[in-house]
Amino acid sequence: MSIEALNKQVQTDLSYLAFDRESWVQPVHHPKGHVYDAVIVGGGQSGLGIAFGLLRERISNILIIDENKEGYEGPWVTYARMMTLRTPKHLTSIDLGVPSLTFRSWWEAQFGPESWEAVDKIPRSDWMNYLRWYREVLKLPVKNEVKLKLIDPIEEGIHQLHIEGAGAPSDTILARKVVLATGIQGGGQWHVPPMVSEKLPRHLYAHTSQAIDFNKLKGKKVAILGGGASAFDNANFALTEGTAEAHVFIRRKEMPRINPIRQMEGSGMIERFHTLSDEKKYDVMTHFFKHNQPPTNDTFQRAASWPGFHLHLESPWLGVEEKEEKAIITTPQGTFSFDFLIISTGLVTDPALRPELKLVESGIARWRDYYKAPEEKAHPLLDAHPYLGPGFAFTGRDRQAQKTLHGLFTFNYAALISCGITASALSGMKYGIPKVVSAVADQLFLDHQEDILSSFFAYNEVEFTEEWTGKTALEA
Repeated sequence: MSIEALNKQVQTDLSYLAFDRESWVQPVHHPKGHVYDAVIVGGGQSGLGIAFGLLRERISNILIIDENKEGYEGPWVTYARMMTLRTPKHLTSIDLGVPSLTFRSWWEAQFGPESWEAVDKIPRSDWMNYLRWYREVLKLPVKNEVKLKLIDPIEEGIHQLHIEGAGAPSDTILARKVVLATGIQGGGQWHVPPMVSEKLPRHLYAHTSQAIDFNKLKGKKVAILGGGASAFDNANFALTEGTAEAHVFIRRKEMPRINPIRQMEGSGMIERFHTLSDEKKYDVMTHFFKHNQPPTNDTFQRAASWPGFHLHLESPWLGVEEKEEKAIITTPQGTFSFDFLIISTGLVTDPALRPELKLVESGIARWRDYYKAPEEKAHPLLDAHPYLGPGFAFTGRDRQAQKTLHGLFTFNYAALISCGITASALSGMKYGIPKVVSAVADQLFLDHQEDILSSFFAYNEVEFTEEWTGKTALEA
């Protein structure tokens, strides 16, 4: 099957599902302008999948905004530096059960069925090309180069979004529902240890989430802090780009070897996580945080095969300083000098760190407001996560905050403790997207339930028009 034939198959499949039916949502009029039923912030894989889900629910007055240029949404062609996705290739995600929309269908249309059998893991650049195709074939309403600055709940049920960027149609847009599909960093901010950020000038280090000019690092010595998958992705990428040496520093005695996500994928944990008690959710995620996602075996092998690769176990950084335009690192194993540091220390999740939530974050309930973990299990990083409803909606610390937050959903890494990995891992989106879509649809329905029910009770359109003649078929 060619890509043209696949495109036709998608349209046929959608027509069988009566995909393009008229919306049931009652419009809302406002003196400040058009009111979208839902605005999705983020045009990456989550945002695209949620938009498709809403359209399937006959909610069509929607908009996706993304701060990046078209085709560069998400991490895949920006800061992600792995060669392949880590997710097993057979797992489905944003196709939402439509076979012709799966990555496999797209791949086989490009390269043939035999090629699919030869694929081990999905190449990163091909995944991005699939997302571009998915957006195009579904004709999803995306405005690029539009950055959300601030969410302002101007009245109950209406949020004014302050936006900027080359693609912004105006300074503000209005939305009844806002879904923050803003990726791994969308619930907080990337973390750089103060010993680095406070001791070194910016030109001597970068977080893995940032743009790095590897051309300037050709022939140089680079240190990478962190033992997770991203650290080895960056080590391999740096060496591929001509860096002379890449040293990975890990505080642990040995490499992380267990990836809990693999167990969750087959045990029902991902799809049924929402049924657990708060105590069990907290226990699961405390355990999850203990196991840094290890690199894939092939990524480690590629990095380790370079003569310039070095691995330092039991080597936490005790101190960092600048000396003669070098970064000097002190560890229990000795002192080292590097031309550049790459920081792979993950992120910190807390709504208070998000500028777009400035007006509402004080009212957002955190996990510490709902659950007090035993002292031996308490984890401050978990406690700072927002406490979400099962449909990814923010919950308020009090009744007034709940009214203010009504209509705000967060489908990003901040949902990890409340909803599991359904919004933070590709293997969970198959289950998470229908939940957030259903929750948005439920709210839109309940917001106007009185009008809808009044119309139901008043409905008197005659459908049956036949008349009884009083004769049986034989008599007639």
